[in-house]
Amino acid sequence: MAERTVEMASTHGLHARPATIFTQAVAKAGVPVQISKAGGKPVNAASILGVISLGIEKGDSLTLVSEADSADTVLDELVALLSSNLDAE
Repeated sequence: MAERTVEMASTHGLHARPATIFTQAVAKAGVPVQISKAGGKPVNAASILGVISLGIEKGDSLTLVSEADSADTVLDELVALLSSNLDAE
């Protein structure tokens, strides 16, 4: 199992537009990924409703987990995405 922790960098957190960018990247990766806020329940990272329901704000600590064979590469790419300001995209 691969796991990464990242701090949300987007100015306004993971609201609708940045969440869409993120969930589309997860879906495109083709591997199951779970995302959670520190101490929270994990949700399917490819689910826009699940991700938005977490109420992720700038500075929140997030954990990404996957058991897929190519998980390390995928999680590294997703961490890079969350570490950028998706509001500027």
